[in-house]
Amino acid sequence: MTTHNMLIAPDFSPERFAGWHMFNTLIQKRANLNMHLNIPDSQAEQQGIINQGDIQVIYANPFDAATLIREQGYRAVARPIGKSDEMVIAAAANSDINSLEDIKAGATVAMADNRDVKLIGLRLLEAVDIAEADLNWTVTETYQAAARQVIKGDAQVAFFMAEIFHSFSRLTKAQLSVLIESDLADISHVLLIKDGFPDTDILMDAILNLHNDDDGKEALAELGMPQGFEAMDEEDAEFMIDLMQTLLD
Repeated sequence: MTTHNMLIAPDFSPERFAGWHMFNTLIQKRANLNMHLNIPDSQAEQQGIINQGDIQVIYANPFDAATLIREQGYRAVARPIGKSDEMVIAAAANSDINSLEDIKAGATVAMADNRDVKLIGLRLLEAVDIAEADLNWTVTETYQAAARQVIKGDAQVAFFMAEIFHSFSRLTKAQLSVLIESDLADISHVLLIKDGFPDTDILMDAILNLHNDDDGKEALAELGMPQGFEAMDEEDAEFMIDLMQTLLD
């Protein structure tokens, strides 16, 4: 049996790792497909794997999805229900930064390598007349490392994926102060399938019906997607890409 490759974008909180393996095991069993799960450690590793050209299925963040759809022959087929991509801007709890207005030109921002988060964060900072060029940027391996930089005072603020921020330990969150959390709702990670993939219908049937039994519900709960996935069409995908483009502009 042919082995297909599925890649999961690396920007999920660590406790979701087991959930993706559960998800892959169930999908293989129900669709009768061999799926090799690729979970890169970083954005750079993800790009290297995709560039090799043998990835049939990608769970991608919206920024990458736009490029993969427009330039690399993928199409969006599903997205998690009720799970939009939001971000948090936070400072150290003991710092002088208590609101966005307290962020000044020259401040250092720590964040993991995630363009969606940066894009949304910069759009939120427009309200206080802060642009990308006004800030110094330090890219960390993980969001946990970004939190440590802020807590230690090596950075004034950090940008986080909201889900990952809320998964931090109580101790870590006690040392951070949330300045703002986005509420966009229409932007989410999406499931992409390479054009010409012969088993699309079988795979989609398995994924869209995961929420209908206990094993599937357990896997979805582990992923923080209790409602499961809903189908997307080309129009849905174009709407989200246009929204991303609006953020870029």
